[in-house]
Amino acid sequence: MAVKKKIPMRKCVGCGEMKPKKELMRILRNEEGEFLVDATGKKNGRGAYLCPSVECFQKAVKSRGLERSFKQAIPQEVYEKLEKEMSGIEKG
Repeated sequence: MAVKKKIPMRKCVGCGEMKPKKELMRILRNEEGEFLVDATGKKNGRGAYLCPSVECFQKAVKSRGLERSFKQAIPQEVYEKLEKEMSGIEKG
């Protein structure tokens, strides 16, 4: 009998859809309080997941999904930095 492997699911803070963890990008707040895009998904810190699309990122900004996930206000410079990083990943 084959054992079915459980696929970890996460919810996108932009569109709200549940998707496999590997299909989503992780936004991370580390202990120093900086926000990064965690490509490996293994860095230490509080994480929130987003679909790798600019539309979902914009929805998350508009609905304050990231702010809710991290339970704090996020400065505009952080959003701009994350958007640049995401557009680089989306093209690459």
